Amino acid sequence: MKILATGTTPARFASLPSWLMTQTAVHAHRLVSDGLAAVGVRGYHYRLLSVLDESGPASQAELGRRSGIHLSDLVAAINELADRKLVERAPDPVDRRRNVITITRAGRLLRRRLDKQLTKIQDELLAPLSPDERDQLTRLLARVLDHHTG
Repeated sequence: MKILATGTTPARFASLPSWLMTQTAVHAHRLVSDGLAAVGVRGYHYRLLSVLDESGPASQAELGRRSGIHLSDLVAAINELADRKLVERAPDPVDRRRNVITITRAGRLLRRRLDKQLTKIQDELLAPLSPDERDQLTRLLARVLDHHTG
């Protein structure tokens, strides 16, 4: 496989897997951000709706752990979702100091719409690859990530 230089990037540098992954990640992030923005949400919104839809109601602290979103960003994202009636916040009946966050019907419907949007984005990102190549790439990337994250 011959890798050509892109713009002012030397060919040797452009053939490094780390450089290729970084450039692809930048492109993927832009596609996802733009695709979600077209539906009026951000990545944090999708992550929270997905966690709530898949795992059920949770305290803000638990949502932070499940989603990997830092508390300082989490509260703002929950507020935005609550303002749009996509989640509900209620006092925890066991510990009134905590709030429990629950996805609403509207939140579930939006999550399904976002799933479809993300499928389109994945198709756009991976357009040059066959279905088997997409599966192989996904497995290889997951293996590399698992190795570095334990």
